[in-house]
Amino acid sequence: MRTIALLLVSIMLTVLVAACNQGGGKVDVGIVLPTKDEPRWVQDEQRFKDALKGTNYSTEILFSQGSSAKEKENVDSLIAKGIKVLIICPQDGDAAAAAVEAAKKAGVKVISYDRLITNTDAVDYYVTFDSVAVGKAQAQYLVDHAAGSGQPLYLYAGAASDNNAFLFFQGAWEVLQPKVADGTFKIANSSEAATLQSTAELSRDQMSKIIGQVTTNWDPNEAKNKAQTHLTAAAAGDKGDVVILAPNDGTARSIADVFASDSAITSFVVTGQDAEKASIQYIIDGKQSMTVFKDVRTLVKDAMGMAVTLLDGGSPDTTGSYNNGTIDVNAKQTDVIVVDKDNVQTELIDSKYYEAKEFTGL
Repeated sequence: MRTIALLLVSIMLTVLVAACNQGGGKVDVGIVLPTKDEPRWVQDEQRFKDALKGTNYSTEILFSQGSSAKEKENVDSLIAKGIKVLIICPQDGDAAAAAVEAAKKAGVKVISYDRLITNTDAVDYYVTFDSVAVGKAQAQYLVDHAAGSGQPLYLYAGAASDNNAFLFFQGAWEVLQPKVADGTFKIANSSEAATLQSTAELSRDQMSKIIGQVTTNWDPNEAKNKAQTHLTAAAAGDKGDVVILAPNDGTARSIADVFASDSAITSFVVTGQDAEKASIQYIIDGKQSMTVFKDVRTLVKDAMGMAVTLLDGGSPDTTGSYNNGTIDVNAKQTDVIVVDKDNVQTELIDSKYYEAKEFTGL
């Protein structure tokens, strides 16, 4: 009897291991996100997991941790697991080309997520927030809250390796440049921007020169150091009541802290992006002026909807296209919402994006 029992256990284990290997080896949708070190991408991870519930498809989510080499390893790993669709937010738009070209060669459909992969024909679709609209919204907020004329304007940008940083800046410049030209604002921290202040439409190379001076690399510490450097070098006329174009919430909080600590700054208006919890608290407390809310739930839903349509053999709906330097990539765009102290409750609490208990002073 003992022999028969051991034999049965052995057979059951063999079947179980085979089943696990079979299930564990197959992945339908591979998702590669840039880093686990920013709240935004951790939120996305959970949203992606939630979005696949109720479908028959499997997914695996990997993080590149700021490394394009790690990103390529992640993609190769997912290709080896038989993915049919790759959703990837590139760490570096150009560097990611090699990874998605390997995917295309393996017959995988590629969806560039949130950031556009550039200079390759291996991108099938792009799911994005309207990045130019984000920059315009940030800049318009500064214009709407301008005080008098000749007000010092401090410019900051994202990473030069991120195509979105250029789109954000392009949108902001479209709105800010006329107000610099008419004397409402005076550029305080970029000689390149000051030289180009009469140029309404900047070329990629011209934007690159400005961004090279004011990049934060999406790093709050780098943003802090740059802001400190700028304020240390600033003349008295570049202080007082100022306006600040900060590219996202992480950098906005760091920059705001620096400006708040300078006694010669009497007031400041500072922009943000992503509606991070910490920045929503800053907005409630009056430390940050606004953020551009990009409802990740919608973006994830669009990306996963596109992936499922492709897995089902269909053609996804798109709303426009973006040129990535090689081809025009068909894109699905998601709208953005400006949030400040006046509409935090409506846009973020009532919509159940966050819970009221996560904040104080609402």
